[in-house]
Amino acid sequence: MMSYPANESFFLFGPRGTGKSSWLKEEFAEALYVDLLDDETYTSLLAYPRRLEEWIVESNKKRVVIDEVQKLPKLLDEVHRLIESRKLLFVLSGSSARKLKRTDVNLLAGRAETLFMYPLTVRELEADFDLKHSLQFGQLPLAYTRRNPKAFLKSYITTYLKEEIQQEGLTRNVGAFSRFLEAASFSQGSILNMAEVGRESAVERKTVEEYFTILEDLLLAVRIPVFTKRARREIIVHPKFYFFDAGVYRAIRPRGPLDAPEEIDGTALETLFFQECRALNDYLDLEYKIYYWRTRAQLEVDFVLYGERGLHAFEIKRTARPRGADLAALREFLADYPEAKAYCLHGGRRDYSEGGVQLIPFEKGLKTLPDLIG
Repeated sequence: MMSYPANESFFLFGPRGTGKSSWLKEEFAEALYVDLLDDETYTSLLAYPRRLEEWIVESNKKRVVIDEVQKLPKLLDEVHRLIESRKLLFVLSGSSARKLKRTDVNLLAGRAETLFMYPLTVRELEADFDLKHSLQFGQLPLAYTRRNPKAFLKSYITTYLKEEIQQEGLTRNVGAFSRFLEAASFSQGSILNMAEVGRESAVERKTVEEYFTILEDLLLAVRIPVFTKRARREIIVHPKFYFFDAGVYRAIRPRGPLDAPEEIDGTALETLFFQECRALNDYLDLEYKIYYWRTRAQLEVDFVLYGERGLHAFEIKRTARPRGADLAALREFLADYPEAKAYCLHGGRRDYSEGGVQLIPFEKGLKTLPDLIG
Protein backbone atom coordinates (compact mmCIF):
# COMPACT_ATOMS: atom_id res chain seq x y z
CA MET A 1 0.00 0.00 0.00
CA MET A 2 2.92 2.36 0.52
CA SER A 3 3.73 4.74 -2.32
CA TYR A 4 7.08 6.46 -2.76
CA PRO A 5 8.60 9.17 -4.99
CA ALA A 6 9.78 7.32 -8.08
CA ASN A 7 12.44 9.81 -9.15
CA GLU A 8 13.64 11.15 -5.80
CA SER A 9 15.65 9.92 -2.85
CA PHE A 10 13.77 9.12 0.35
CA PHE A 11 14.13 7.87 3.91
CA LEU A 12 12.11 4.84 5.01
CA PHE A 13 11.71 4.32 8.76
CA GLY A 14 9.88 1.63 10.67
CA PRO A 15 10.37 -0.69 13.64
CA ARG A 16 12.40 -3.84 13.18
CA GLY A 17 10.29 -6.66 11.81
CA THR A 18 7.85 -4.60 9.74
CA GLY A 19 9.35 -5.96 6.52
CA LYS A 20 11.42 -3.01 5.30
CA SER A 21 14.38 -5.08 4.11
CA SER A 22 12.21 -7.63 2.30
CA TRP A 23 10.23 -4.87 0.61
CA LEU A 24 13.37 -2.98 -0.41
CA LYS A 25 14.99 -6.06 -1.93
CA GLU A 26 11.86 -6.86 -3.90
CA GLU A 27 10.92 -3.32 -4.93
CA PHE A 28 14.47 -2.27 -5.85
CA ALA A 29 15.93 -5.56 -7.04
CA GLU A 30 18.08 -3.76 -9.63
CA ALA A 31 19.58 -1.29 -7.14
CA LEU A 32 22.92 -1.54 -5.34
CA TYR A 33 22.01 -2.87 -1.88
CA VAL A 34 24.21 -1.81 1.07
CA ASP A 35 23.37 -3.58 4.34
CA LEU A 36 24.88 -1.89 7.39
CA LEU A 37 23.88 -4.82 9.58
CA ASP A 38 26.59 -6.76 7.78
CA ASP A 39 29.74 -6.35 9.90
CA GLU A 40 32.15 -6.31 6.97
CA THR A 41 30.13 -3.69 5.10
CA TYR A 42 29.72 -1.56 8.21
CA THR A 43 33.41 -1.71 9.15
CA SER A 44 34.53 -0.93 5.61
CA LEU A 45 32.37 2.18 5.32
CA LEU A 46 33.12 3.29 8.86
CA ALA A 47 36.83 3.36 8.03
CA TYR A 48 36.45 4.92 4.60
CA PRO A 49 33.00 6.39 3.67
CA ARG A 50 34.21 7.29 0.15
CA ARG A 51 34.32 3.57 -0.55
CA LEU A 52 30.58 3.88 -1.17
CA GLU A 53 31.29 5.82 -4.36
CA GLU A 54 33.76 3.15 -5.48
CA TRP A 55 31.12 0.45 -5.04
CA ILE A 56 28.57 2.52 -6.95
CA VAL A 57 30.98 3.08 -9.86
CA GLU A 58 31.79 -0.64 -9.98
CA SER A 59 28.11 -1.61 -9.94
CA ASN A 60 27.08 1.00 -12.52
CA LYS A 61 23.79 1.44 -10.64
CA LYS A 62 21.79 4.67 -10.55
CA ARG A 63 19.79 3.79 -7.43
CA VAL A 64 21.35 2.79 -4.11
CA VAL A 65 19.60 1.26 -1.11
CA ILE A 66 21.31 1.70 2.27
CA ASP A 67 19.63 -0.44 4.93
CA GLU A 68 19.83 0.51 8.64
CA VAL A 69 21.45 3.86 7.83
CA GLN A 70 21.16 5.01 11.46
CA LYS A 71 24.13 2.76 12.31
CA LEU A 72 26.45 5.09 10.38
CA PRO A 73 24.95 8.62 10.36
CA LYS A 74 28.14 10.23 9.01
CA LEU A 75 27.63 8.27 5.80
CA LEU A 76 24.85 10.73 5.01
CA ASP A 77 27.48 13.36 4.20
CA GLU A 78 28.75 11.09 1.44
CA VAL A 79 25.20 10.36 0.29
CA HIS A 80 24.51 14.09 0.10
CA ARG A 81 27.65 14.65 -1.99
CA LEU A 82 26.73 11.84 -4.38
CA ILE A 83 23.18 13.12 -4.84
CA GLU A 84 24.60 16.51 -5.78
CA SER A 85 27.57 15.38 -7.89
CA ARG A 86 26.23 12.23 -9.57
CA LYS A 87 22.46 12.80 -9.42
CA LEU A 88 22.00 9.36 -7.86
CA LEU A 89 18.81 8.14 -6.20
CA PHE A 90 19.07 6.78 -2.66
CA VAL A 91 16.66 4.84 -0.47
CA LEU A 92 17.79 5.13 3.16
CA SER A 93 16.06 2.81 5.61
CA GLY A 94 16.28 2.69 9.38
CA SER A 95 14.69 1.24 12.51
CA SER A 96 15.79 4.02 14.84
CA ALA A 97 15.72 7.78 14.64
CA ARG A 98 17.87 8.26 17.75
CA LYS A 99 21.27 8.89 16.17
CA LEU A 100 19.69 10.82 13.33
CA LYS A 101 18.10 13.32 15.72
CA ARG A 102 21.46 14.85 16.54
CA THR A 103 21.80 18.39 15.29
CA ASP A 104 25.06 17.68 13.46
CA VAL A 105 23.68 14.81 11.37
CA ASN A 106 23.18 15.60 7.68
CA LEU A 107 19.55 14.84 6.79
CA LEU A 108 20.13 15.86 3.16
CA ALA A 109 18.72 19.37 3.59
CA GLY A 110 15.19 18.40 2.63
CA ARG A 111 16.29 16.58 -0.52
CA ALA A 112 14.74 13.32 0.69
CA GLU A 113 11.15 12.74 1.77
CA THR A 114 10.58 10.71 4.95
CA LEU A 115 8.24 7.71 4.75
CA PHE A 116 7.24 5.16 7.37
CA MET A 117 6.45 1.45 7.29
CA TYR A 118 4.07 -0.12 9.81
CA PRO A 119 2.91 -3.63 10.68
CA LEU A 120 0.69 -5.23 8.06
CA THR A 121 -2.70 -3.61 7.54
CA VAL A 122 -6.06 -5.30 7.13
CA ARG A 123 -6.02 -4.27 3.46
CA GLU A 124 -2.61 -5.86 2.91
CA LEU A 125 -3.62 -9.09 4.65
CA GLU A 126 -6.90 -9.27 2.71
CA ALA A 127 -8.34 -12.79 3.00
CA ASP A 128 -5.56 -13.81 5.42
CA PHE A 129 -6.75 -11.29 8.02
CA ASP A 130 -7.82 -13.11 11.20
CA LEU A 131 -9.12 -10.79 13.91
CA LYS A 132 -8.52 -13.26 16.74
CA HIS A 133 -4.94 -13.88 15.57
CA SER A 134 -4.24 -10.16 15.15
CA LEU A 135 -5.51 -9.35 18.64
CA GLN A 136 -3.35 -12.07 20.17
CA PHE A 137 -0.17 -11.78 18.09
CA GLY A 138 -0.39 -8.46 16.24
CA GLN A 139 0.36 -7.90 12.58
CA LEU A 140 4.11 -8.00 12.13
CA PRO A 141 4.70 -10.14 9.01
CA LEU A 142 6.48 -12.96 10.88
CA ALA A 143 3.74 -13.02 13.52
CA TYR A 144 1.43 -14.10 10.71
CA THR A 145 3.75 -16.51 8.92
CA ARG A 146 5.63 -18.26 11.74
CA ARG A 147 4.24 -21.51 13.12
CA ASN A 148 4.85 -20.28 16.65
CA PRO A 149 4.09 -16.53 16.70
CA LYS A 150 4.27 -16.42 20.50
CA ALA A 151 7.91 -17.62 20.42
CA PHE A 152 8.68 -15.14 17.64
CA LEU A 153 7.33 -12.22 19.69
CA LYS A 154 9.26 -13.30 22.77
CA SER A 155 12.43 -13.43 20.66
CA TYR A 156 11.56 -10.05 19.15
CA ILE A 157 11.50 -8.39 22.58
CA THR A 158 14.75 -10.09 23.60
CA THR A 159 16.42 -9.01 20.36
CA TYR A 160 15.52 -5.40 20.99
CA LEU A 161 16.88 -5.51 24.51
CA LYS A 162 20.11 -7.14 23.33
CA GLU A 163 20.79 -5.49 19.97
CA GLU A 164 19.25 -2.04 20.22
CA ILE A 165 19.71 -1.33 23.92
CA GLN A 166 23.01 -3.04 24.71
CA GLN A 167 24.90 -2.73 21.43
CA GLU A 168 23.86 0.85 20.79
CA GLY A 169 24.68 1.80 24.38
CA LEU A 170 21.31 3.48 24.89
CA THR A 171 21.28 2.57 28.57
CA ARG A 172 23.80 1.01 30.92
CA ASN A 173 21.22 -0.89 32.94
CA VAL A 174 19.36 -3.37 30.74
CA GLY A 175 17.69 -4.91 33.80
CA ALA A 176 16.14 -1.58 34.76
CA PHE A 177 15.01 -1.03 31.17
CA SER A 178 13.43 -4.48 31.10
CA ARG A 179 11.50 -3.70 34.30
CA PHE A 180 10.48 -0.37 32.79
CA LEU A 181 9.13 -2.11 29.65
CA GLU A 182 6.84 -4.29 31.76
CA ALA A 183 5.68 -1.32 33.84
CA ALA A 184 5.06 0.72 30.69
CA SER A 185 2.88 -2.06 29.27
CA PHE A 186 0.37 -1.42 32.08
CA SER A 187 0.06 2.15 30.71
CA GLN A 188 -0.96 0.93 27.26
CA GLY A 189 -3.95 2.97 26.13
CA SER A 190 -3.88 4.98 29.35
CA ILE A 191 -2.89 8.46 30.41
CA LEU A 192 0.82 8.39 31.05
CA ASN A 193 1.89 8.77 34.68
CA MET A 194 5.69 8.95 34.78
CA ALA A 195 5.88 8.81 38.57
CA GLU A 196 3.75 5.66 38.74
CA VAL A 197 5.81 3.88 36.06
CA GLY A 198 8.94 4.87 37.98
CA ARG A 199 7.61 3.41 41.23
CA GLU A 200 6.55 0.15 39.58
CA SER A 201 9.90 -0.33 37.85
CA ALA A 202 12.08 1.08 40.68
CA VAL A 203 13.54 3.65 38.29
CA GLU A 204 13.93 7.38 38.85
CA ARG A 205 11.41 9.63 37.10
CA LYS A 206 14.08 11.37 35.01
CA THR A 207 15.31 7.98 33.79
CA VAL A 208 11.74 6.90 33.04
CA GLU A 209 11.32 9.96 30.82
CA GLU A 210 14.55 9.05 29.02
CA TYR A 211 13.37 5.46 28.55
CA PHE A 212 10.08 6.60 27.00
CA THR A 213 12.06 8.76 24.58
CA ILE A 214 14.20 5.73 23.69
CA LEU A 215 11.04 3.73 22.88
CA GLU A 216 9.83 6.51 20.61
CA ASP A 217 13.23 6.86 18.92
CA LEU A 218 13.26 3.11 18.25
CA LEU A 219 9.76 3.56 16.77
CA LEU A 220 8.40 1.07 19.29
CA ALA A 221 5.92 3.38 20.97
CA VAL A 222 3.91 6.56 20.51
CA ARG A 223 2.48 9.18 22.83
CA ILE A 224 -0.89 10.60 21.69
CA PRO A 225 -1.70 14.18 22.68
CA VAL A 226 -5.10 15.29 23.94
CA PHE A 227 -7.43 17.15 21.57
CA THR A 228 -7.85 20.69 22.89
CA LYS A 229 -8.91 22.73 19.87
CA ARG A 230 -11.76 25.10 20.67
CA ALA A 231 -12.18 23.36 24.03
CA ARG A 232 -15.35 24.32 25.89
CA ARG A 233 -14.59 22.50 29.13
CA GLU A 234 -11.61 21.54 31.25
CA ILE A 235 -9.45 19.00 29.42
CA ILE A 236 -6.77 16.62 30.70
CA VAL A 237 -3.39 17.65 29.28
CA HIS A 238 -1.28 14.49 29.67
CA PRO A 239 -0.69 12.18 26.65
CA LYS A 240 -1.77 8.57 26.25
CA PHE A 241 0.76 5.83 25.48
CA TYR A 242 0.74 2.94 23.00
CA PHE A 243 3.24 0.33 21.88
CA PHE A 244 3.13 0.23 18.07
CA ASP A 245 1.67 -3.28 17.67
CA ALA A 246 -0.94 -5.30 19.57
CA GLY A 247 1.21 -8.45 19.56
CA VAL A 248 4.30 -6.63 20.84
CA TYR A 249 2.18 -5.08 23.62
CA ARG A 250 0.85 -8.47 24.70
CA ALA A 251 4.30 -10.05 24.56
CA ILE A 252 5.65 -7.40 26.95
CA ARG A 253 2.60 -7.23 29.23
CA PRO A 254 2.92 -9.66 32.19
CA ARG A 255 -0.24 -11.61 32.89
CA GLY A 256 -1.12 -13.03 36.29
CA PRO A 257 -4.11 -14.74 37.92
CA LEU A 258 -5.58 -11.39 39.02
CA ASP A 259 -5.59 -9.89 35.53
CA ALA A 260 -9.02 -9.64 33.94
CA PRO A 261 -8.94 -10.95 30.34
CA GLU A 262 -11.36 -8.23 29.21
CA GLU A 263 -8.93 -5.54 30.37
CA ILE A 264 -6.04 -6.86 28.27
CA ASP A 265 -8.30 -7.78 25.33
CA GLY A 266 -9.95 -4.36 25.35
CA THR A 267 -6.58 -2.63 25.25
CA ALA A 268 -5.47 -4.92 22.41
CA LEU A 269 -8.58 -3.87 20.44
CA GLU A 270 -7.65 -0.22 20.89
CA THR A 271 -4.06 -0.92 19.87
CA LEU A 272 -5.09 -2.79 16.73
CA PHE A 273 -7.36 0.08 15.70
CA PHE A 274 -4.65 2.64 16.43
CA GLN A 275 -1.96 0.87 14.40
CA GLU A 276 -4.39 0.54 11.48
CA CYS A 277 -5.20 4.27 11.73
CA ARG A 278 -1.54 5.28 11.74
CA ALA A 279 -0.72 3.14 8.73
CA LEU A 280 -3.69 4.25 6.63
CA ASN A 281 -3.12 7.88 7.55
CA ASP A 282 0.39 7.74 6.08
CA TYR A 283 -0.10 5.27 3.24
CA LEU A 284 -3.18 7.10 1.90
CA ASP A 285 -1.75 10.59 2.58
CA LEU A 286 -4.79 11.53 4.66
CA GLU A 287 -2.78 13.97 6.80
CA TYR A 288 -4.83 13.62 9.97
CA LYS A 289 -3.42 14.41 13.38
CA ILE A 290 -4.35 11.65 15.83
CA TYR A 291 -5.48 12.64 19.32
CA TYR A 292 -7.64 11.43 22.17
CA TRP A 293 -10.14 13.49 24.21
CA ARG A 294 -10.65 13.43 27.95
CA THR A 295 -12.34 15.89 30.27
CA ARG A 296 -11.70 16.59 33.94
CA ALA A 297 -15.06 14.89 34.52
CA GLN A 298 -13.50 11.60 33.25
CA LEU A 299 -15.33 11.53 29.91
CA GLU A 300 -12.97 10.03 27.33
CA VAL A 301 -13.05 9.40 23.58
CA ASP A 302 -10.37 6.87 22.56
CA PHE A 303 -9.27 8.48 19.28
CA VAL A 304 -9.90 11.78 17.52
CA LEU A 305 -8.73 12.30 13.92
CA TYR A 306 -8.49 15.92 12.90
CA GLY A 307 -7.47 17.37 9.55
CA GLU A 308 -8.62 19.03 6.37
CA ARG A 309 -10.77 15.99 5.59
CA GLY A 310 -12.82 16.47 8.74
CA LEU A 311 -13.14 15.58 12.40
CA HIS A 312 -13.76 11.97 13.41
CA ALA A 313 -14.21 10.54 16.89
CA PHE A 314 -13.86 6.82 17.63
CA GLU A 315 -14.71 4.83 20.73
CA ILE A 316 -13.60 1.18 20.87
CA LYS A 317 -15.75 -1.18 22.95
CA ARG A 318 -15.22 -4.90 23.48
CA THR A 319 -18.83 -5.44 24.54
CA ALA A 320 -21.32 -6.80 22.00
CA ARG A 321 -24.06 -4.44 23.22
CA PRO A 322 -22.83 -0.94 24.04
CA ARG A 323 -25.13 0.75 26.55
CA GLY A 324 -26.00 4.39 26.91
CA ALA A 325 -23.12 4.96 29.32
CA ASP A 326 -20.70 3.52 26.76
CA LEU A 327 -21.66 6.30 24.34
CA ALA A 328 -21.78 9.17 26.85
CA ALA A 329 -18.33 10.53 25.96
CA LEU A 330 -19.07 10.48 22.23
CA ARG A 331 -22.38 12.31 22.80
CA GLU A 332 -20.62 14.98 24.85
CA PHE A 333 -17.93 15.29 22.18
CA LEU A 334 -20.64 15.82 19.57
CA ALA A 335 -22.24 18.46 21.78
CA ASP A 336 -18.93 20.37 21.76
CA TYR A 337 -18.10 19.56 18.12
CA PRO A 338 -21.39 19.10 16.22
CA GLU A 339 -19.50 19.01 12.90
CA ALA A 340 -17.74 15.78 13.95
CA LYS A 341 -18.60 12.25 12.85
CA ALA A 342 -18.75 9.82 15.76
CA TYR A 343 -18.29 6.05 15.66
CA CYS A 344 -18.37 3.24 18.17
CA LEU A 345 -16.62 0.06 17.02
CA HIS A 346 -18.00 -2.78 19.14
CA GLY A 347 -17.83 -6.53 19.64
CA GLY A 348 -21.32 -7.25 18.31
CA ARG A 349 -22.57 -8.09 14.83
CA ARG A 350 -25.06 -5.32 14.13
CA ASP A 351 -24.78 -1.89 12.48
CA TYR A 352 -27.03 0.80 13.89
CA SER A 353 -27.12 4.46 14.92
CA GLU A 354 -27.93 6.00 18.26
CA GLY A 355 -27.90 9.68 19.17
CA GLY A 356 -25.74 10.68 16.21
CA VAL A 357 -23.24 7.86 16.82
CA GLN A 358 -22.70 5.16 14.20
CA LEU A 359 -22.18 1.76 15.84
CA ILE A 360 -20.22 -0.70 13.68
CA PRO A 361 -18.93 -4.22 14.43
CA PHE A 362 -15.21 -3.95 15.12
CA GLU A 363 -13.97 -6.18 12.28
CA LYS A 364 -16.20 -4.44 9.75
CA GLY A 365 -15.02 -1.08 11.10
CA LEU A 366 -11.38 -2.04 10.50
CA LYS A 367 -12.12 -3.23 6.98
CA THR A 368 -14.12 -0.11 6.04
CA LEU A 369 -11.90 2.38 7.89
CA PRO A 370 -10.44 3.83 4.64
CA ASP A 371 -13.99 4.69 3.55
CA LEU A 372 -14.91 6.16 6.94
CA ILE A 373 -11.97 8.56 7.11
CA GLY A 374 -10.87 8.83 3.47
